[in-house]
Amino acid sequence: MTAEVEPEGTASRLQYGLISVDDHVQEPPDLWTARLSHSHFGDRVPRLDRSDEGTDRWVADGHVLLDGHAARAAALMPERNQEPVRWDEVPAAAYRPRARLKVMDEAGVDCSVLYPTVAGFSGEAFAGLRDPDLELACVQAYNDWLIDEWAAASDRFIPQCIVPVWPVDATVAEIRRAVGRGHRGVIFPSVPMDLRDVPHPAGPEWDPVWSTCEELDVPLCLHAGGSPRLQNALPPGLSPTLSAALDAVQKPVSTVFVLGLFIFSRVLLRHPRLKVVFAESALSWSMLYLEWADHQAEHDGLAREGYHLTPLEMFHRQCYVDAWYDEVAPFASYIGADHILWSTNLPLATSSWPHTRGEIARCFDGVSIADRQRVLWRNAAELYRLQT
Repeated sequence: MTAEVEPEGTASRLQYGLISVDDHVQEPPDLWTARLSHSHFGDRVPRLDRSDEGTDRWVADGHVLLDGHAARAAALMPERNQEPVRWDEVPAAAYRPRARLKVMDEAGVDCSVLYPTVAGFSGEAFAGLRDPDLELACVQAYNDWLIDEWAAASDRFIPQCIVPVWPVDATVAEIRRAVGRGHRGVIFPSVPMDLRDVPHPAGPEWDPVWSTCEELDVPLCLHAGGSPRLQNALPPGLSPTLSAALDAVQKPVSTVFVLGLFIFSRVLLRHPRLKVVFAESALSWSMLYLEWADHQAEHDGLAREGYHLTPLEMFHRQCYVDAWYDEVAPFASYIGADHILWSTNLPLATSSWPHTRGEIARCFDGVSIADRQRVLWRNAAELYRLQT
């Protein structure tokens, strides 16, 4: 299998030559019930409930989470267009580290950078909780569980923390605590004011968060779909399969607004050592947007507005996009192979599993060995400071 990824010799000690930078853990039913005080929080603790229809759904503080699903693990299901409706249908590889390692070996994945599911792909599920103590407790329980259960099971799992959205002092404190425990990245909802009444991320109020990521040398990770208002509402009357397909199409493309926000808001200029990962973003839209942004910057004279870098220069200095199905060759020269990451997106319905190796062979046709290695593992190893 190694030969499929590295057709010629490499100095890497990786077995397969693939670090997947966007995979998801499925939180188990007892994660929060076992770690939060029932006497203090009561039934507001996140948990699985059985509905009147006999299906399982996640609830927290009276809110239904995960769109009423028991899990998101369609890639591992017998029918990948159908999510599990009860917990006993959830494949073990979605929530058990040892079972996930077997699937990673079958896919030829050396290391897996982890994002949440019930907590929201960007950790946004708890941002709307009315009680800041409950929000912080939920966030810390997830962050500790990921270290205790997944990172402890294997150093092939790369943990990333979620954060309480507000106040900013609590955000910074949890980043420091979590990174101190071993988290390698910070997951953040890209448009937090859509979740609660907080300042716009372009404002100086958030500078302590970006500065903390710079200081600790951890990437800020913005996952597609973490800010649902950036997407159009799904039209009524679509079948569940078509609704899921349209939703999957909209999420990566909605990242264009997030990239524009960070480039034109001066966040990247104010924080030149901040590294930003746009997870599950794909490639094609990013090249089109960057071309247009650079054209507009020149046309409108952004240099006169105090921008000493063009949008493309800012991107090349600090940003990364993540692909899992795009052909790389048409985009690598403009985006830059050193700013493209690769993933399997396990265990979501959009995952390349179980055809990951075939997809890599197709997507990297015509790409040099050096660029192939950079996209598949070198960029991620440098970004997350992994020993390879």
